[in-house]
Amino acid sequence: MKYSLVLIFWRALALSCVALGLAGIVLPILPTVPFLIAAAWAGGKGWPRLEQWLLEHPRHGPAIRRWRDHRAVPRRAKVFAVVMMTLSSVMLLLSAVALWLKVLVPAVMLVVGVWLCRHPER
Repeated sequence: MKYSLVLIFWRALALSCVALGLAGIVLPILPTVPFLIAAAWAGGKGWPRLEQWLLEHPRHGPAIRRWRDHRAVPRRAKVFAVVMMTLSSVMLLLSAVALWLKVLVPAVMLVVGVWLCRHPER
C-alpha cells in the first residue's frame, strides 16, 4: 500500500510538471525546460518510461540531458531568463500590489538569476 502511494505521488508530480511545461510552450511568462527537467527527475523516481521519453524528446531532450549531465544552461537561456525576470520585476514595481510583494518577488528573482548565471554554459 505504501509503495503504491509513493508511486502515485511521483507520477502525479511528474504529470504536474509536464502540464506546467506544456503550458510554458504557449505562455511566454512560464518556462518550459525547467518543468520538464523536474518532470524527468520525478519520472525517474516513479515512472521510468516517462523519464526516458523526456530524455529522448527531439526538442527538449538535449536540454534535459545537458542539465542532468553537466548542470549546464545555455547562454541564450540565461539571457532570456534574466531579461524576463527583470521585465517582470519592473511590471510588478509599477503595479498596485502590496509593498512586501514588490520587495520579496524581485529579491527571489535576483537570487534565482544569480544562481542561474553561475552555472556553466556547456
